[in-house]
Amino acid sequence: MSEYTYYAIGDVHGELTKVDELLRQIRADAIARKVPHKLVFLGDLIDRGPDSRGVIARAMQLQAEAPDQIIAIRGNHEELMLHAYDREETMGLYHWASNGGDETIASYEAANGKNDHWRTAIDPEHIAWLRALPTIAHDEARRIAFVHGGIDPAAFPRCEDGVRMWTRSEKFFDPRRWPQRAELEGLLVVHGHTPTHDFAPHVHPRRINVDTGACYGGPLTAAVLGPGEAPRFLHA
Repeated sequence: MSEYTYYAIGDVHGELTKVDELLRQIRADAIARKVPHKLVFLGDLIDRGPDSRGVIARAMQLQAEAPDQIIAIRGNHEELMLHAYDREETMGLYHWASNGGDETIASYEAANGKNDHWRTAIDPEHIAWLRALPTIAHDEARRIAFVHGGIDPAAFPRCEDGVRMWTRSEKFFDPRRWPQRAELEGLLVVHGHTPTHDFAPHVHPRRINVDTGACYGGPLTAAVLGPGEAPRFLHA
């Protein structure tokens, strides 16, 4: 069994000040408890908030310093950014820009300069890092799955990437509707993607949603999952 305590951070959306404060709290909590730990970013590091570039740089730095301790999951907003970056099509760029991509581009241009084309302001190493992000981290021993959006209960663990990044299906949201499958027995899914209406994490026996609307005036939240312990939460 994995003895790690997991700190799973919900949707950051460019809120560098909040993520830095939450990281400070996580470090203090881990030191006080003297536990081995791993940190999981649940995706949507970018868009809407003021410093998406800074958030990506911070996550990359942490992972470079402690590659075995830092996990980052690809969210639908990272997917939107890569789609717009890779294709010369108006629709994909418009869809990303209108969902917070404009703020992301502005953060890169503020750091790297504004040139003839927005792509030239994006750090190439950031794009390479985003491309390599997985859409799931699965601790099979602990029966915990970390994803951005959710899972397909009928297909898990062989869900499509699109489902993991985008789903808001009621078949996932209501675990009472999950089929009786051995792959789902004792499974806890930790996710973000769907902002909670009350800016508080939503905790169910089978899933935890930690998207508490950090870019909409809510806090940035981390779920603290220790072996054999009830979930706790840190907020910034």
